[in-house]
Amino acid sequence: MTDDAKAAKELVETLKDGEKGFADAADKLRDSDHAAWATVLHRLSEQRKDFQREIVDLGHAYGDDVDKSGTLTAAVHRGWLSLKDALTGDSAEGVLKAVLTGEDHAISEYDDALEEDLSAGFREVVTRQRAAVVAARDEVKALQVAS
Repeated sequence: MTDDAKAAKELVETLKDGEKGFADAADKLRDSDHAAWATVLHRLSEQRKDFQREIVDLGHAYGDDVDKSGTLTAAVHRGWLSLKDALTGDSAEGVLKAVLTGEDHAISEYDDALEEDLSAGFREVVTRQRAAVVAARDEVKALQVAS
């Protein structure tokens, strides 16, 4: 398996987690005093779906099937997110804290990918997406500060 394919598989799993995590967080906040936050979180969920699609399409162009079967690391992380969700309940602050934890994990996964010997085209995509994930984390932090 190429470094591109290995990194792509990890990132796709992380992006799936992010898409679901943002969507779940948006659902929890939709009918709360922080309904405007739900709109932001929903947009970020859609962003993660678009990032997944971009990586999967790029993998297919290279002849790699990067959207099949998750990794053990991703499965463990998803399990942790479920536990974290159960502990934070429905408070808006708890939801944002869980989202920020997920964003820190996503940035770490992008950093790990950038340590690999990636092709120039894939490195460009990973670098661009990482910058957008950092911006999203900062946007969520700003919501947290505004609360």
